[in-house]
Amino acid sequence: MAAYTVSITDITDVEQYEKYKLLSKPSVERYGGRYLARGGTQAVLEGDWHPPRVVLIEFPSLAQAKAWYSSPEYSEARRARQGAGTVDIVAVDGV
Repeated sequence: MAAYTVSITDITDVEQYEKYKLLSKPSVERYGGRYLARGGTQAVLEGDWHPPRVVLIEFPSLAQAKAWYSSPEYSEARRARQGAGTVDIVAVDGV
């Protein structure tokens, strides 16, 4: 069953975040993930939530999403992201 990661990011250092993006994409692909949304235009449909940047990634399973997050490849990307802003990530099973 597919699983998804949802990341909410508030970027404070664009140059530093670009370094992260260069490392994160290959790590996502290595673990079978694919980007479904990566910071595109948003439209608030209900409520008062205005997240600065939303990234949605699909993985083949929750186990794969967790393996990606704890992988050496993504750990390197997370280190590169330090100081670039704040990030919240959640993984959820699909239906």
